Amino acid sequence: MEREALGGTLIIGGGFAGAYVARLLGRRGATIVSPENFMLYTPILPEAASGTLEPRHVVVPIRQMCRHADLLLGRATAVDLAARRVTVEVADGSFTVRYRQLVVAAGAVSRTLPIPGLAEHGLGFKGLADAIYLRNHVLNQLEQAVARVDLNEPVTANLTYVFVGAGYAGVEALAELSDMVRDALRYYPTLRGLTHRWVLVDAAPKILPEIPRRLGEYAARLLARRGVDIRVNTTLESVEQHAAVLSDGERIPTNTLVWTAGVRPTRALERWGLPLDERGRVRVDELLRVEGREDVWSLGDCARVPNQATPGAFDPPTCQHALRQARRLVKNLTGDPKPYRYRMLGQVATLGRHRGIADVFGFPFRGFIGWWITRSYHLYQLPLISRKLRVVVDWTVALFFPRDIAELGKLGHPERLRDDG
Repeated sequence: MEREALGGTLIIGGGFAGAYVARLLGRRGATIVSPENFMLYTPILPEAASGTLEPRHVVVPIRQMCRHADLLLGRATAVDLAARRVTVEVADGSFTVRYRQLVVAAGAVSRTLPIPGLAEHGLGFKGLADAIYLRNHVLNQLEQAVARVDLNEPVTANLTYVFVGAGYAGVEALAELSDMVRDALRYYPTLRGLTHRWVLVDAAPKILPEIPRRLGEYAARLLARRGVDIRVNTTLESVEQHAAVLSDGERIPTNTLVWTAGVRPTRALERWGLPLDERGRVRVDELLRVEGREDVWSLGDCARVPNQATPGAFDPPTCQHALRQARRLVKNLTGDPKPYRYRMLGQVATLGRHRGIADVFGFPFRGFIGWWITRSYHLYQLPLISRKLRVVVDWTVALFFPRDIAELGKLGHPERLRDDG
């Protein structure tokens, strides 16, 4: 079975970059191939993990966001560049899609290392399912700790949480979840007097290396005041079912190890015959065209994108850059191609309730004003008025009411129908 891409443009990937290309193409149309029917707005994922935001509110349905695009719920399994055809695997089989212009926005996945026990016992934090699972896991550890206290058994592993990777994802997720646990303790009186340990591990000499030094130091001081044990210049050596071993030799009893140490492009790119760099990213020129191809483009986390505003450096994998790349790519697709150039407006991060950091046009902000700027920026970037309003309502409710502590670990795993009689 074969079909033609809507408007002649086929987009592989429905993440931030791919979805925005389709949205900006407007009535010209495009066909999107994505395994999910939504776009995840990653910067506010930590707030979904902590329960501040309803998980459905941090995603945007692609069909609502890109009304003039066609969505194929599946995965691209093969790309024939010569014939301009892509094989798409869907639930009921597979078929090919013809295109005139191909946009590769396949995104990235968690970058893991061959650390003993990591695959078996580590938790990721890349997608919505990861965030929901992590929240349920942490709440479940509290419930297990209560039971173990009643049985006079040790609870150190239940109440110790180790995050490996001190970039945006690791710092923000730790800050939000530690706030959630602190709030939840009002409902767990037997756990209030016990030690709740949060450990942040990174191989770099400081946390949040992407942001200006003063703001990174402020973040480190704030987390330290909250009792976070920050281990820089330290790596993870191995993971056991109930412990993590660090490079300094310490064995930390824990049931919760969260891996947030960077991302890498999806390995599917290696099968598609595209030129890749040493890190597996698609090599593109200053027009965002794949090197050596006139009809193939790439952007976002899976691409090595040169930026004329930062000669010699390539764009980092952020939503801010993906949006600007999408704008330039659509203009190049539909008009006179021009080189991509974007100077970053700044960087922002939340550090839990009412605390954040922001670097805007070189001006540093921290504390409450940094938190307010961060939230305002994310609200501005979030597509669709309906989604913005839902997020504002969630934030408003969180100001007046405590976080929900319902543990929904069985969600999505219903009991099979059976006769117990």
